[in-house]
Amino acid sequence: MIIDVTLILLLALVAMAGLGLAVLQLPGIWLILAAGVAYDWYFDWSRITWVWLLALLGIAVASEIFDALAGAFAARKAGASKQATIGAFVGGFVGMIVFSIPVPVLGTVVGGLLGCFCGALIGEMSVRSDMAAGTKIGAYAMVGRTIGLVTKIGAALAVAGGLLTLAAFGWWAENGARVKLW
Repeated sequence: MIIDVTLILLLALVAMAGLGLAVLQLPGIWLILAAGVAYDWYFDWSRITWVWLLALLGIAVASEIFDALAGAFAARKAGASKQATIGAFVGGFVGMIVFSIPVPVLGTVVGGLLGCFCGALIGEMSVRSDMAAGTKIGAYAMVGRTIGLVTKIGAALAVAGGLLTLAAFGWWAENGARVKLW
């Protein structure tokens, strides 16, 4: 029984670390999910079960796709050209990589937002020479990227909470009758 509680606490610690990584635009949701798979594997797939793991995997994949495309979709909503939409998508990734080197902790977040803005602005300026329109489209792309980031963090919270709840319920189902609370 001690090992069960210890593993749930370890799962909670890994989930907290994963949430921190997700805030920094790093693959925290995948760390959380990998910890859940390892936990359930240890208990012969009986605590969380494959059905729930696949459902949580679906949430993780959907959040990654939404996060990656949110800036481009928002730029498109502002009337962006095809070049600006692609620029927002590519700029977000390039900005994350470039800014993570000089600004180690928050560089991925700031770089992703600035890269999305600059990519959309440059893409729009390559089509038409209207700085006001390019700036508006860049701002929309940056807001979309922010919405994508918030959605991804929310998904990481949902995956972490789901795994911890399922692990606790699985433990309680197996050990609840033997546990004296007070």
